[in-house]
Amino acid sequence: MYYKNKLNTLKDIFGVSELSLKKEQLKVEGHTYPIVNDVIILLDKSQYPISLRKNLGSTKNELTEQSPDFSEDIQFTFGEEWQKYSQILPDHEREFFQYFDLVDIGKLKNSRVCDLGCGNGRWSYLLSNKCRELILVDFSEAIFAARRNLENTDNTLFFMGDLKVLPFRRNFADFLFCIGVLHHLPTPALDEVRILKQYAPMLLIYLYYALDNRPFYFRIFLEFVNIIRHKVSKYRNKTFRAAFSWLVTITFYAPFILLGTALLSLGISNRVPLYETYHGKSLTRIRQDAYDRFFTTIEQRHTRKEIMELEDTFRKVIVSDQLPYWHFICLS
Repeated sequence: MYYKNKLNTLKDIFGVSELSLKKEQLKVEGHTYPIVNDVIILLDKSQYPISLRKNLGSTKNELTEQSPDFSEDIQFTFGEEWQKYSQILPDHEREFFQYFDLVDIGKLKNSRVCDLGCGNGRWSYLLSNKCRELILVDFSEAIFAARRNLENTDNTLFFMGDLKVLPFRRNFADFLFCIGVLHHLPTPALDEVRILKQYAPMLLIYLYYALDNRPFYFRIFLEFVNIIRHKVSKYRNKTFRAAFSWLVTITFYAPFILLGTALLSLGISNRVPLYETYHGKSLTRIRQDAYDRFFTTIEQRHTRKEIMELEDTFRKVIVSDQLPYWHFICLS
């Protein structure tokens, strides 16, 4: 059993002195959590994706009503996305150093790190040999892609769980990062950042920015994109989503990238929407992001000023001036 040598870690994470582990179950203080392909399932049965429900033999009659704070369509989209785009790309390594520019990676050597909303585990894959332990959590079937990507690690624990109701103790992690997740929740993203304070003394967060440091026409462009997103995100057909993400990559993203490249010598390429974020990235990576942006029904955006208001909860908030905007550190 994968978790046989991780019992002390599990006890510490849950904040209990005793628990029992079987091949396909973890029992903690009256709660029984199934284990599927080394992933501990923390979700309520009402939150199980359809394939997991079938795997565990759950029926609709057993399911309770879902919480209004849980978005099944977001779970579906990200589960589909990270299973389809499960490969860890060279692009991800470059992005890793952008997101983690505020973090002293060397100081994580003896730390327990939590990757909350891990997707396919791309960031944890690049951190796995730089910290003592890694806790990966995702509420979709993306967690199984993360398990496959980190199959050669032994300091990782995998949980399918809702970040709003994690059964872990306070400060179970030394460092927690949540990149590109909270702005897709049906609840206010900044409130969720405040709640995460209970889990670790240091947080790294990335939320979509409100284009507050860009020319006005970027925001007009965004409104046009949102009109399209609200329409196409309703369609779950896999063939449609695959074709649309390719179409958008070729006819939407690529022309702006080419225009920005052409204007590079004039020093005004940063005035072209999409250029700074996507130039130099592979078509596969751009297509994955196109899928991410156009098939999510919920998208919140925040200004730097709004993020700094988190100082009402945290001792210090540090916002990076570098791409991607806005990623920031919260210190308790």
